Amino acid sequence: MAAKILANLIVMGSGILARALVQAYRQALTNASKSGVAQETIQNTIRRGSKAMGEQEARQILGVTEQSTWDEIVKRYDVLFERNAASGSFYLQSKVHKAKECLEAVHQKQSQSAA
Repeated sequence: MAAKILANLIVMGSGILARALVQAYRQALTNASKSGVAQETIQNTIRRGSKAMGEQEARQILGVTEQSTWDEIVKRYDVLFERNAASGSFYLQSKVHKAKECLEAVHQKQSQSAA
């Protein structure tokens, strides 16, 4: 009998807690939209996401110089990408990939201007 009462209390309590959390979340969204925090957060996210990596930063990440050939850059990329894949660092792996993409764009521009 006591176990049944305890189970009922747990079920009722979890239902009340779930409703309270949903209500608190809705209120937080309402407050954020009134104060402009939501818009500011969205703008900051867009600014951070659109910030392009510079050529110098890309070269530093891959550890190559301006005199490095495209084959050297690709070899360095492969080594760093696999090393970070093995260690499980997705953040560093993505930085290495973005650095290669940046230098690839620079390389393509140089190839087009030379042709």
